[in-house]
This record gives sequence, structure tokens and C-alpha cells, in this order.
Amino acid sequence: MYEDEVTCGWLGLPTPLQMYRQHCRLLENEIQELTYQLRKAREDVFGISQMLLETQSKNAEFAGYLRERGSEAAAMRKQIADLTTSANASRREVVELRQILNEMRPRPSTIV
Repeated sequence: MYEDEVTCGWLGLPTPLQMYRQHCRLLENEIQELTYQLRKAREDVFGISQMLLETQSKNAEFAGYLRERGSEAAAMRKQIADLTTSANASRREVVELRQILNEMRPRPSTIV
């Protein structure tokens, strides 16, 4: 082993111990980076889940609003139908009254 260290020093190469230490530092740095990425991913997942909860809450609120507007629209449609029926009945009554009025008017007589 001693000869390897001398040879590595003479050639300018790192010793096996130096290579192991360097490899250990690289692995530690990679572990730190992966830990940071994992923490960031967890924060992102938490943020997305919060956005989902907010969206579901707004969706439920909007669905309630639409139900209210739907019931108002149904009431208005019923009111329109009632008014249309009433208007049609009034028109028929007007036509009948005009016919009665026309029958009551004296007709001009023509002289021949």
C-alpha cells in the first residue's frame, strides 16, 4: 500500500484514501441536494393540495349560488307562463267583446 501512495504522489494522482474521501464528499453533496429537492417537492405537494381544497370550496359555493339562481329562474318561468296564459285569455275576451260590440252597432243601410 505504501508503494501505491508513493507512486500516486510521484505521478500526481490522488491516493485511494483521497479518492474515497472525495467520493464521500460527492455523495454527501448529492444527498444534500436530493434532500433539498424532496423538501421542495413536499412543499409543492402541500401547496397544490391547499389549492385543491380552496378550489373545491369555491366550487361548492358556486354550485349553491347556481342552485339559488336556478330556483329563481324556475319561479320566473312559472310567472311568465301564468302571465302568458292570462294575456291569451284577455285577448280572447277582447275578441269576443269586439264581436258583441260589432253586432250591437247599427249597420249603415244602403239605398238602392
